[in-house]
Amino acid sequence: MSNFELSGSQSYIPEKSTNLPSSPAGQLRVQFWGVRGLIPTPSNNTSRYGGNTACVEMHVAGKRLIFDGGTGLRILGKTWQELQKSLEAHLFFTNSQSNRIQGFPFFAPAFIAENCFHIYGTAASNGASIKQCLYDQMLQPHFPYPLQVMQSELQFYNLTPDSDLKLDNVIITTALINQTQRSAGYRVTWQEYSVAYVTDLHQNAEQAERERILQFVQGVDLLIANATYTPPTSHNHDCADSLWQVAVNVALSAGVRQLVISHHHPDDHDDFLDQVQTDVKSAFPEALLAYEGLVLVVGH
Repeated sequence: MSNFELSGSQSYIPEKSTNLPSSPAGQLRVQFWGVRGLIPTPSNNTSRYGGNTACVEMHVAGKRLIFDGGTGLRILGKTWQELQKSLEAHLFFTNSQSNRIQGFPFFAPAFIAENCFHIYGTAASNGASIKQCLYDQMLQPHFPYPLQVMQSELQFYNLTPDSDLKLDNVIITTALINQTQRSAGYRVTWQEYSVAYVTDLHQNAEQAERERILQFVQGVDLLIANATYTPPTSHNHDCADSLWQVAVNVALSAGVRQLVISHHHPDDHDDFLDQVQTDVKSAFPEALLAYEGLVLVVGH
C-alpha cells in the first residue's frame, strides 16, 4: 500500500467512567465519548446511551488516537484538562459532515500552547481538505473565533484511501467506506491486535464496495460500525432489523471477534435501543450497542 500524503437502564450498562488511566503495556483500550449520528440528542430518553455525536478514543502503545470529533470530543477534552501536562494526540476524521467535526471548536486542549495535535482526513466530496473544513466551520457567522486562536501546535495531514500510516509500531490503515459521502474507515493494528472503525456502512452498497469493506475488516478483534438507517423523514422503528443487520452481516462474513454498533439515530431512545441490543445479540452474541463511557480492552 502507498504511504500517506502530508500537507501543512438495563443491568448490562455499567456506571459511566471518565478519565481512566492510560492503557497498560500489552493492551489497546477503547473508550466511547459520543455515540449519536446526525445531531446531538440530549434528553431524558437518551441519558443511558448518551446524546453526544461521534467520538472514540483509543490508547495504544503510549499513544492517544481519536476517531471523529463530534460533540463527544468536548467531553473528552474536559477530562484531559485535569492531566496537568502537555499532550500529544492524533485525530482521525471519517468525513467532514457536521456531526463528525462539530466538537472541534469546543476542544479545550487545542487552545493550550503546550499541546500538539496531528489531524488526519481524506478530501471531502467537494475536494476540500480536512484543514479547510475545520477552518470554515469556525468562520463568522458560524462561530465567533477563527481556528487561528487555537494556540496548540496543529499539524494537518491529507490521507488517501488504501494507505498506511505508521506511528512507531502502531499501523493505521485507511479505506474508502462510502463512495457517495467520501467517508474513510480506519483499521488500527498493533502487535497481534486490531480494531476497525467503519461508521458509514449503507444498505445499498455495490458488490465491489461490500467486498472491499469485508477485506478491510477481515478478522479484526473489534469492529466499530454504524447501524444503517433511512433519512430522518422516513425513520421507522417498526423496521428495527434494518438498523443493525448490515453491520452484523459484515461482522459474520469477516470473522470479527467483537462488534460494537454506534452512531445511533437521534430518534432512538434508550428503551428502543435496549430492545435493539437484545435483537443484535441474538444474531451475533459478541455484539453490543455503544454508550457514552463504554470502555473495552483489546489484549492482555
